[in-house]
Amino acid sequence: MAVQYMTLVCDEKPNRVVVTDPGPRPLEVLKAIRWRTGLSLWHGKLLLGRLPATICEDVSSDVAEKTVNELRAAGAVAEVWH
Repeated sequence: MAVQYMTLVCDEKPNRVVVTDPGPRPLEVLKAIRWRTGLSLWHGKLLLGRLPATICEDVSSDVAEKTVNELRAAGAVAEVWH
């Protein structure tokens, strides 16, 4: 009996959501971060104090795009990094 090995190739690269500027409404951005990550407002504020700040790591492209759209709607400058 022959043994076959297969290599699985994942088409999707891991994505990171990064905030580069909280914009004019940082409280709204903090609320969006809290909703998406579960961080407290205090920890979210600390996170935004060190820009660029990674909000999510190793997420699918769909989740990354939704998160970026939520952050942009709150007034932040956010990007998806591959």
